[in-house]
Amino acid sequence: MSASPRQAALHALQEWEKGKAFSDEILHTLFARQRLRAADRGFVRETFFGVLRNLSALDFLIAQLRPEGALDGRTRDVLRLGLYQLFHLRVAPHAAVHETVELGGKARGLINAILRRALREKSALERRLAEAPLEIQASHPEFLLARWRAHYGEEATRALCAWDNRPAEVFARANGLKVTVGELLRSSPDAERVSEHPRMLRVSRLPSAWLAQGLCYVQDPSTLLACELLDPQPGETILDACAAPGGKTTYLAELMQNEGRLVACDLYESRVERLRENLLRLGVTNAEPLVHDTMQMGGPFRPATFDRVLIDAPCSNTGVLRRRVDVRWRLTEEDFIRMPIQQLALLRRAAQVVKPGGAIVYSTCSIEPEENDRVVEQALAQIPALRLVEVRRKMPHVDGVDGAFAAKFVLAGPPD
Repeated sequence: MSASPRQAALHALQEWEKGKAFSDEILHTLFARQRLRAADRGFVRETFFGVLRNLSALDFLIAQLRPEGALDGRTRDVLRLGLYQLFHLRVAPHAAVHETVELGGKARGLINAILRRALREKSALERRLAEAPLEIQASHPEFLLARWRAHYGEEATRALCAWDNRPAEVFARANGLKVTVGELLRSSPDAERVSEHPRMLRVSRLPSAWLAQGLCYVQDPSTLLACELLDPQPGETILDACAAPGGKTTYLAELMQNEGRLVACDLYESRVERLRENLLRLGVTNAEPLVHDTMQMGGPFRPATFDRVLIDAPCSNTGVLRRRVDVRWRLTEEDFIRMPIQQLALLRRAAQVVKPGGAIVYSTCSIEPEENDRVVEQALAQIPALRLVEVRRKMPHVDGVDGAFAAKFVLAGPPD
């Protein structure tokens, strides 16, 4: 199956509108099915993610250009693609208009008229957009901005929005089980050291051999925070309770020098299969990947089994919105009530399976107090045997990496 890159991007948008899959899953499936050159895949990725990052702003422009009537979903998606190219990409305007109009079917005349008007009135439209409310300018849900304003203030809220709307850099962690940072640097002129972490490299073009040979793992520097706070030692028995796809698991194995026992669990077979693939690729030999519900006892989940436990809890992902570009549109206010209940339950389970004197690290990629500090407060109140050792966090607009939170506890005695 083959398609033009604009047709592929339109297909991805229409799939996303169905609300059943996240953007990265849609692209993974699309690229597996359609024969596209590397440059065309890059164009599809840029336009698809770009539209999702700028969804409210693009719909605002459509409303300015077509105030008099509703549009069907497909026509709106075609216009979103065309306007994104005209306002955000270095694409020749006539090419952007012509190629986009070709997607329009019966609405080609309407789409042509709207896009050509957008070209004529571009400066005026940009001024109107600059005067619109932040939720439109920055394409973030109004309820989320209200939360951030209450927690962090207006300046930080605007900085967070700007961060979320920048394309994410590619960082690669050198896999110390196979290679050194210096060896990777010598093998690629596109790689450079970064100040964010000594094991991380920034790459403009990731060498395929690095991935194929398991020499690196692509992840943000902030993801290493929780692993280093856990501080696993060679020979210990460690639990990574929410492990897939394996970015933290493989780093834990590296810190353990592949010695000891590392139990890595996740809920679904499809996710654990990805975990297995990454463990094999990176040369991890001390890990046991398991399909297991962390909330259920049985299997390796017996009282006082583990020296250390990592709970990288499911969360709202508000610290990684620049990478998970469509999550902002799937979040609801109820998520910030539902998520902490599950997160606290996972911490209770960790307290049951860790040994007395053992360590637990609770982590999220959220920047929301309800999922971070308040979960810690509730855990300390409800599990008297827990002692808080340290809290670390990363804020995107302050630290220049994805948002992350990690809290380390020790279990002073048997949990109640």
